[in-house]
Amino acid sequence: MELLHSTALLCLLCTAAASSVLPIRNVALHGRSTQSSRFDWNSDAINAIDDNPDSNFFHGSCSSTSLDMSPWWRVDLLRPYRISHITITNRGDCCSEFLDGAKVLVGNSLENNGNNNAFCAGINSIPRGGTQTLQCNNLVGQYVNIIQPGKLTYLQLCEVQIFAVPDSNQALCI
Repeated sequence: MELLHSTALLCLLCTAAASSVLPIRNVALHGRSTQSSRFDWNSDAINAIDDNPDSNFFHGSCSSTSLDMSPWWRVDLLRPYRISHITITNRGDCCSEFLDGAKVLVGNSLENNGNNNAFCAGINSIPRGGTQTLQCNNLVGQYVNIIQPGKLTYLQLCEVQIFAVPDSNQALCI
C-alpha cells in the first residue's frame, strides 16, 4: 500500500512539474477535424488547421460547410488540453458575415456532435481576412467546436489555432 501511495505521489509531482514548464503551443495542428457538411471538394474541415492563414477561399486553405441549419466544425485534439486561447481567421475575399454570432465550445463530450460542451467564447464579428483571439480561461477539453446555432447558413473558417497545454489532471508519468 505504501508503494502505491509513493507511486501516486511521484506521478502527481511529475505531472505538476511537467505542466508548469510546458510551453503553450498550437495543439490544433495535430488534431483531427470534421464538420457538419462539406461545401465542395476544396473546403475540407482540415483546411482550417493546416497552418496556412491564407484567407482567400479559392486558394484552398479554408473550410466551408454547405448551407446547413446550425452548421458546425470540430477538432479532436486527441486528448484533453487546458485551453488558454483560440485564434480564428475569417474569410477575406467575401462573406465575412458567415462567422457573425458563432459560438466556440470546449469539452470532452461528443454528445450532439460536441455541440453541448461548455461555452468558451462568442464571435460578434471578424472583419474580412481578420483574425480574432478568443480567451478560453483554461477550459479543459479534447474537442473544440465552432457552431452557428439556430441559423441556416454556411460556416467558413480559414484558420483555427488552439493554444494550450496538456491537462495536468491527465497522468504524464508511467
